[in-house]
Amino acid sequence: MAGKKQFDVDGALDTVMTLFWERGYAETSLDLIVTATGLGKGTLYGTFGAKPELFRRALDRYADTFGHQYEAALGGHSDPAAAIQAFFDVVLARIADPDLPGGCLIALSAMAAPTLDETSRMHVRALLARQRERVQAALEGVMSNPGVLALSVVGANQALAVMDRAGASAADLASIVAVTVDGVRATKPTDH
Repeated sequence: MAGKKQFDVDGALDTVMTLFWERGYAETSLDLIVTATGLGKGTLYGTFGAKPELFRRALDRYADTFGHQYEAALGGHSDPAAAIQAFFDVVLARIADPDLPGGCLIALSAMAAPTLDETSRMHVRALLARQRERVQAALEGVMSNPGVLALSVVGANQALAVMDRAGASAADLASIVAVTVDGVRATKPTDH
């Protein structure tokens, strides 16, 4: 049939997402993508666009894959500290999964911002802002200054990705989470 893709688009995108996650934007060449996916450059360009567009699609795939898990964790608790702990439980489970690369694709992409085109830099910033909005929504109405608190939680989340890539132990990562959750617990709730 003309116009019908003859390959698994989602599977190819998962492969590309993993490459960018493992190697970073600058170290993931089109030749490497061609080899890993088994697709020709023409097929890649025709389906996903050039490398920057493919990268943004991979970022969206990552954000969609884990974003739903974060939202479920944050929305499953009325206690703010429990919601933030559940959020970090998802993060730590992702980090500990031996089938996934270390760190976080969004955090690693933010650190690689100088190698990205402006549209991709803005895309990474938007995904970080979405993380903050997600966390802030869980704290709205129950915590004083939820925006600043959400920024702190997202900062700790990004630090976990960097520390994981640097070889921090699971115990060290859990300590970062514990201090952050304790900070949420110690923050004054809103007056009702």
